[in-house]
Amino acid sequence: MKPLVAIVGPTATGKTELSIRLAQEIGGEIVNADSRQVYRYMDIGTAKPTAEDRSKIPHHLLDVVDPDEDFSLAIYQDMAGRAIEDIHRRGRIPVLVGGSGQYVWAILEGWSAPEVPPDPAFREELELKSITEGGDILYRQLQEVDPESAGKIDPRNIRRVIRALEVFQITGKRFSELRTKTPPDFNVRIVGITVERDELYRRIDARVDAMVKHGFIDEVRSLLDRGYSPDLPAMSSLGYREIGGYLKGELSLPEACEQIKFTTHRFARNQYAWFRANDERIRWFDIDRTSVERIISSCGL
Repeated sequence: MKPLVAIVGPTATGKTELSIRLAQEIGGEIVNADSRQVYRYMDIGTAKPTAEDRSKIPHHLLDVVDPDEDFSLAIYQDMAGRAIEDIHRRGRIPVLVGGSGQYVWAILEGWSAPEVPPDPAFREELELKSITEGGDILYRQLQEVDPESAGKIDPRNIRRVIRALEVFQITGKRFSELRTKTPPDFNVRIVGITVERDELYRRIDARVDAMVKHGFIDEVRSLLDRGYSPDLPAMSSLGYREIGGYLKGELSLPEACEQIKFTTHRFARNQYAWFRANDERIRWFDIDRTSVERIISSCGL
């Protein structure tokens, strides 16, 4: 069976640094599994690996679409599958890295999404409803009809909320019930990294402050100047909407930063719904107390 290593865990725990060091040790190449790092021009706010990081180890599935292009889980699965196949063909080891649970498990479990055609009129109706009444009302609606899917979708990701409601509307069945799984023929090792809750929040807050210091505001301004609407799904990424609000004069900078920190704390908690401490497939390590060498030996890499 062909080897595949996955590095998972909440945001700001140091997955990027660990993945580079681990890939260097085992002859690996990194496959991105972060749903926001696929977008071009969105570097600082998504904590994308830097040019220096990418010079150390080949990275795949970064900067593959513009912020206004459609990008779905199915597209990701196809691109990631081809990247993994190419890495294996060259005798290297793919290292799947990211905190987007849907992306990670879609690859590791071989998800097949239900083939339900879109209903443009229904989508338009819900999009209008989200604008006039707020996206929360759609999320509460999804919680009522499909709580399992709701528990694994970021409430801010209106596109995915609408898709789950659309599938239920068309088929009468929950999106979570229609998805099938055909695990690929990989020898998978899943490394989970974590830190104590207070330390995680401290890291998140420090990261937000560093992002602002190193040009996050200019990055969002540049996106808006390029004509990318703040209503795009890509622009709903953590921090981009809040900095957009600051640029429009709706928030002060301290208010925007506090909102980003608060929502990122909540996002990190939600990530543990995807990567559970009691999941026997995941070998968990406290990154502050564990060396890369120990992780490699403990996982049989």
